[in-house]
Amino acid sequence: MAGTSFFSDMMQSISDRGRRLLTVSSRSGAAPVAVETPVDALCEMLLSSRGEASGMALAAEILQRWAAMEAAEQTAFMRLLHERFDADATALEKAVERYRANRNADAAMALHQAAEPRRQELIRRLNLAPRGTAKLVAMRERLLEMKGDAEEFRSVDADFAHLFSSWFNRGFLTLRPIDWSTPADILEKIIQYEAVHEIAGWEELRRRLAPEDRRCFAFFHPRLADEPLIFVEVALAKSIPSTIADVLKEDRVQIRAKDATTAIFYSISNCQNGLRGISFGNFLIKQVVEDLRRDLPGLKTFVTLSPVPGFAGWLAKLRKAGDPQLSAQMEAALAHLDKPGWAEDLQLAQTVEAVLMPLAARYFLKERNGSGRPLDPVARFHLGNGARLEQLNFLADRSPKAMRQSHGLMVNYLYQLDDIEANHEALAQHGEVAASSKVKGIIAGLEPTQSTPAGWRLREKQKI
Repeated sequence: MAGTSFFSDMMQSISDRGRRLLTVSSRSGAAPVAVETPVDALCEMLLSSRGEASGMALAAEILQRWAAMEAAEQTAFMRLLHERFDADATALEKAVERYRANRNADAAMALHQAAEPRRQELIRRLNLAPRGTAKLVAMRERLLEMKGDAEEFRSVDADFAHLFSSWFNRGFLTLRPIDWSTPADILEKIIQYEAVHEIAGWEELRRRLAPEDRRCFAFFHPRLADEPLIFVEVALAKSIPSTIADVLKEDRVQIRAKDATTAIFYSISNCQNGLRGISFGNFLIKQVVEDLRRDLPGLKTFVTLSPVPGFAGWLAKLRKAGDPQLSAQMEAALAHLDKPGWAEDLQLAQTVEAVLMPLAARYFLKERNGSGRPLDPVARFHLGNGARLEQLNFLADRSPKAMRQSHGLMVNYLYQLDDIEANHEALAQHGEVAASSKVKGIIAGLEPTQSTPAGWRLREKQKI
């Protein structure tokens, strides 16, 4: 931390020195950069700057201007990046002609350089400013908010994402344990950034961090030293849980860490909206598994207890469209989902479960998006990492958020280390979801019938 602070202070000192030296040529001679200097002129100056101190000062000035802009001005700035700081079309055409005439290494390099938008180099130089990385992450967060309003912002965002994927490469990240002794400013951010199971306050945070059978790990970047990028909360147990209450209830029975056989990843939260789409989670889980196996050799099972944020929305569209696979009896059972308090009525819950679980299995095993990938974003993440869909858990999370998003459904994804690569390849190459026989049986072991209110009955048990 001390080294980071010293580096930041040094960068700020260089930038301040650059501000004192910064001048701009005009017809009347050299003059300090004026407040009236347009931001586009400052960007051009930054791209042509050769001095380190003056470049840092220009970068700091541009980012300061950006932070002070109104929303409409920020939109205009992004449009400026798109229009004025794209690749030079004339230079690109010449480079293409040269490459067609002579496809050697020099021509290929020249083509690559000509094809790169000028704004990429501008963003690199803006990163020279004190706390430049953090400010650029915040800038992209704002860009993502306005991205849907204008098609041209997609190319600007692609340049940010391209650079961030290099700057936030796994090689630059450090994994740090988060526990009850972690500095309070970081613990406050854990409370703030928790995106799966809300942390109500310090006492609840203590219950998640302090006990011997609880762990938390986060990735940090050296240029964002006190800002976690992503963190995972882990429960150590003797079996796979089927409800979040099993993990989070206040009166649960704690165990000694060395007695645990199962590590449950029950919450993974991305912390920086400006880094959306930059993948850290797969590296995080793999690193945490390695660390836990080293420290606790008794751990044999690594599994998640995960939300299903897309399920309720998918089911609502299915019902609205009158899906032919939904019989009248099934729709009658699903209608109970619209009744307040249905989950507290045992008979209603059983009726809903008989229909909901086969549909949930269909959602995971059969349904795909336009890219041929699973519909659910959390499923795409874990299944794409090579996990196996192990278990579907009915009414596993009764919080208002979970009831809205998934009708209380949660799932377990199993990370079986010997199968991760094969599972990943099966999904990537053939669209096949790795699933346990239990999950497959929810579809394979059911057939439509008119004899039950739900419209389904169990077949005789069969080997899957």
